[in-house]
Amino acid sequence: MNQSKPLKPLQTLATAAMLLALGLVLPFFTGQIPQIGKMLCPMHLPVLLCGFLCGWKYGLAVGLILPPLRFVLFGMPPLFPAGTAMAFELAAYGFLAGFLYARSRWQCVAALYRCLITAMLGGRAVWAVAQVILSGVSGQAFTWQMFLSGAFLTAIPGIVLQLVLIPVAMVALDRTGLVCFRRSGKAVPMV
Repeated sequence: MNQSKPLKPLQTLATAAMLLALGLVLPFFTGQIPQIGKMLCPMHLPVLLCGFLCGWKYGLAVGLILPPLRFVLFGMPPLFPAGTAMAFELAAYGFLAGFLYARSRWQCVAALYRCLITAMLGGRAVWAVAQVILSGVSGQAFTWQMFLSGAFLTAIPGIVLQLVLIPVAMVALDRTGLVCFRRSGKAVPMV
């Protein structure tokens, strides 16, 4: 009897739980640097990794749960509107990273970057839509300048960090054999 089959879902669940826990504590480390702490986007890294490592379902779940859970446990980020918009943004990150990468024709560094950049842009677009809706509910304006500033200009250190650390982590996991890049020409079927 093959023992690795039943362990796969358990390993995936454990990995997702570990990345959720990392997302809860990572902001404590970056928060010690007030000038750039929020600009590093510390909760984005574990969610993107969860999408790549565990798949879109776990990535979406971890992204959606992380901001409200962190608010309940530690009081940050404020649940409305920042935490709610961030929950939708992170859910989009996890979903897009996992969905696109699993369906890539090849799973290599180039495909990883394509999926990562697409997930980052898609997540920021979802964040903007959520901010517009939540701002409308609260009676505040959400301008184009606010979008550019919040999604791109103040997040430049976090964007650079994501573009460097996530591929480095995935290549390291590939070299250890824990995650294997797939170089075949066959795409994974839609599930």
